[in-house]
Amino acid sequence: MDQSFLLMLSTLLHLHNYLDPTITLLPSTPSSASSPSSASFNSPTSLLSSSSAAPLLFFTIASVLSFIASSRSNASSSPSRTSSTTLPPSSSDYSVSAFRAFSTDHIWSLEAPFRDAQWRSLYGLSHPVFTTIVDKLKPHIALSNLSLPSDYAVAMVLSRLCHGLSAKTVAARFSLEPYLVSKITNMVTRLLATKLYAEFIKIPVSRRRLIETTQAFEELTSLPNMCGAIDGSPIKLRRLPPDQNFSTNYNCRFGYPSVLLQVVADNKKIFWDVCVKAPGGSDDASHFRDSLMYHRLTSGDVVWDNVINVRGHHVRPYIVGDWGYPLLSFLLTPFSPNGIGTPAQNLFDGMLMKGRSVVVDAIGLLKARWKILQDLNVGLSHAPQTIVACCVLHNLCQIAKEPEPEPLKDPNETGPAPNILDTEKSLCYYGESVRQALADDLHQRLPSR
Repeated sequence: MDQSFLLMLSTLLHLHNYLDPTITLLPSTPSSASSPSSASFNSPTSLLSSSSAAPLLFFTIASVLSFIASSRSNASSSPSRTSSTTLPPSSSDYSVSAFRAFSTDHIWSLEAPFRDAQWRSLYGLSHPVFTTIVDKLKPHIALSNLSLPSDYAVAMVLSRLCHGLSAKTVAARFSLEPYLVSKITNMVTRLLATKLYAEFIKIPVSRRRLIETTQAFEELTSLPNMCGAIDGSPIKLRRLPPDQNFSTNYNCRFGYPSVLLQVVADNKKIFWDVCVKAPGGSDDASHFRDSLMYHRLTSGDVVWDNVINVRGHHVRPYIVGDWGYPLLSFLLTPFSPNGIGTPAQNLFDGMLMKGRSVVVDAIGLLKARWKILQDLNVGLSHAPQTIVACCVLHNLCQIAKEPEPEPLKDPNETGPAPNILDTEKSLCYYGESVRQALADDLHQRLPSR
């Protein structure tokens, strides 16, 4: 019973005895308890039959006070029940101790599918992949003298990348200062982009991997020796420096400020090259020519030995792209963007674009998994490393065969084919010869398509 009501009731009892001392509610002696006359005083009706008005006044006031106390008790308990269901998780739910309890005691009490599903909802990947990342980054994080545990820091950054949260939002959730969240995010993404890049983003130069990749593309497109597909995608920036001229250079063809991401993907939608070096206002061809991969391919630094003969032409492994890229010996593009070529050329274009679709899907998966890339809320100086870090995480997910979300699709691109540079003329001539040979061979093998 409510304590305030008990106090009021006690006060009323004293008041009642004062107003009508001839009536008592409790027996004064043990013998009176067994006496019929005494027992009659203890019944509710005895109070009403009293000659004094005090008992009736007592019961009236007591009833009113009881109703008020009951109403106050219900009113005070109702908001607490409501608030418990509507308030967001408190910062204590994201404390180090809560994370430790969740990642040790709780997580291992679940069956693996439920455990990994819960982990993906929080951090974008399964628990085994998470532990792999932590194990690889822990020695590097330890050198920073970070006051937080390594796995907790990685979990915080993955949560931000996965859900696209701002540093301020993460800071409030984890009870940290926003500057510390930004500092930890920059550290972890830098380590992912530098220390793990070479291990998980590799050009397929080994013969075994190269053959596996070209065979898979041939099953998809009927075109031999294709080893990858290239494409560019603008990564939207939430904020830019206030300099108007500076900002204009970053406006992409779709009208928003961005930086340009260039990737090459294999048949499994795994990136084997990533480049983020251009503002969103650049075109794909210029970005490609400024990339390390372009210089490695044109200089002969990357040599693919799996050479085949197609209609008298020696065809080395090649990548494919749309008409926004230059036609070169190692990069084949469509004959026409609108299907005005010969039947053989149109057939070739259709198969080439089918092969290119893997990189479109890979970029869509990347942006769907790591939602921060849909509206990048880090400083411009840290944008490239954040994007590359997400690409490394994407590859880890693909290698581990993590479930694939519904890919996000960029708008269709239009634009003229790029001009061929003087230094590229011989490469372009060879690319034209190889492309025509492949088209004629494909049309001969698949004439009904």
